[in-house]
Amino acid sequence: MLLRALYSLLMWSLQPLVRAKLRRRAAQEPEYGEHVEERFGFYGAPLAAPDAPADDGRFFVWVHAVSLGETRAASALIDELRTALPGMRLLLTHGTATGRVQGRTLLQAGDVQVWQPWDTPGAVARFLTHFRPRVGLLVETEVWPNMVAACAARHVPLCLVNARMSEKSLKQSLRLAWLARPAYASLRAVWAQAAPDAARLLALGAPVRAVFGNFKFDAAPDAAQLGQGQAWRRAQPKPVIVFANTRDGEEAIFLQTLKQNRALAPVEPAQVAIETVASPVVQWMLVPRHPQRFDAVAALCEAEGFSVSRRSQWTTNGPEAADIWLGDSMGEMALYYALSDVALLGGSFAPLGGHNLIEATACGCPVIMGPHTFNFAQAAELAEEAGAAFTRPDMPRAIAKALALVQSGAELQRAQAAAFALGLEHGGAAKRTAAAVQQLLSPTS
Repeated sequence: MLLRALYSLLMWSLQPLVRAKLRRRAAQEPEYGEHVEERFGFYGAPLAAPDAPADDGRFFVWVHAVSLGETRAASALIDELRTALPGMRLLLTHGTATGRVQGRTLLQAGDVQVWQPWDTPGAVARFLTHFRPRVGLLVETEVWPNMVAACAARHVPLCLVNARMSEKSLKQSLRLAWLARPAYASLRAVWAQAAPDAARLLALGAPVRAVFGNFKFDAAPDAAQLGQGQAWRRAQPKPVIVFANTRDGEEAIFLQTLKQNRALAPVEPAQVAIETVASPVVQWMLVPRHPQRFDAVAALCEAEGFSVSRRSQWTTNGPEAADIWLGDSMGEMALYYALSDVALLGGSFAPLGGHNLIEATACGCPVIMGPHTFNFAQAAELAEEAGAAFTRPDMPRAIAKALALVQSGAELQRAQAAAFALGLEHGGAAKRTAAAVQQLLSPTS
C-alpha cells in the first residue's frame, strides 16, 4: 500500500508535464488538444445520480484500446459484445489520437468515447463515479495500478482481453515487480492470445483463465475499401508492393535499398533485379504508421530523388503515375492492401516488434517480415507456417523476396490463397471472449 502511495504521488506530480506534452503533440495532431480535462477525470455534468440506474436503463461496458492497433482489434470484440450483451452501452477509451480517431467508427447511439484517465487516485475515482461501468476490458497490454486497485475496491470486474506479453515486457515488469505483481494479480480475469503469453502473465501473478487466440483474426476488412482497392489494382499494368505501417527510420532504409538496387540481384535464387530506381518491374507504395509523419516521409522520398503521388490528392480514377505512392490517410489500410500484391511489414525492420500483419492477410495480401516481430510473435509464426508470410533478416533480402514473389505467378497465388485462409482457420477469439464476459456478468457467476 505504501509503495502504491509513492507511485500515486509520482503520477500526481507528473500532471503538469503531461499537459505540456499534450500541448506539444497538439501542434501536429490537433486531437491531442481536444477534451484534455477528460484525461484528469473531468467530464462535465454527471450522467445520473451515483446511486441511480443508468440514465436510459442500460449499462456501460468499458473497453480500453490505447492506440490504433488495439482499437482496430477491438472492433471484432465490440461486435460480439453487442450480440452477447444486448443491454450494453459502449464506453470506449484511448490514450492516443490515432486510436481515438479510429474509435469513432465503432460508436453507436448511446455510446461514449473519452480519453483514458491519467492513473492518479483522483482521476480514476472520478472516471468510475461518472460512468459506473459494469465491467472493464483492457485490450492487449494496458494495466495501470491505481485503476486496477480502484476497480477491485468498487467490485468492478476488470479484465485483460486478447492479452499479450513479450519476453521484453515481462523482464521490464519484473524489474518493477513491487508495482506490477499486485496490479496483475488484482485483475478479475485474463484471456491470453497464445500459450507463451499466458505463461509470462502467470509469472506476474495474473489470473489467466484461458487461451482464446487473437481476435485480430476476426476483424473483417471494410468491403467498400476492398472493392475500391481491387478495382484500382486491376487498372495497374504492373505489380504493386506496399511497405505498410512504416516507422521513423525504416523509410530511409527502404529508399536507400531501392537506390542501391543492383546489389539485390544475387540475394534470391530467382535472381531478381530492379533495372532502374523508378522500376519498370513493380510499383512501390509507402504507408507511414503515424499521420504526423506524412509530410516528412513525402519530403524524404523527394530528397532521395523519387517522385511521389499522395493518396490525399488521388481522384476517383485512382493513383497517379509516380515512383512511389504515399498512403497519407488514416483508416484505409484495407484499401492499400487490396491495391497491393505483397506487403512489407512496418515496425519489423527496426527493433520495434512489428505491426498487425493479420490486417494484410485478411485482404489476401501476403507479407514479408523483417527480423523483429515480437509484438505479434504467434501471428507471425502461424502466417509463416501457412505460407502467407515470409521472414527475411534485412531490407535488401525482404525486397528481393517480394520481387521474386510478384514475378512468380504460381507462388504468388499460393501465398494469396494462404493469406485469405488464415483468418478462417484461426478466427473465433472475439466470440469466445464475449461469451466469457457474458458468463462473468451472469447472476450465477
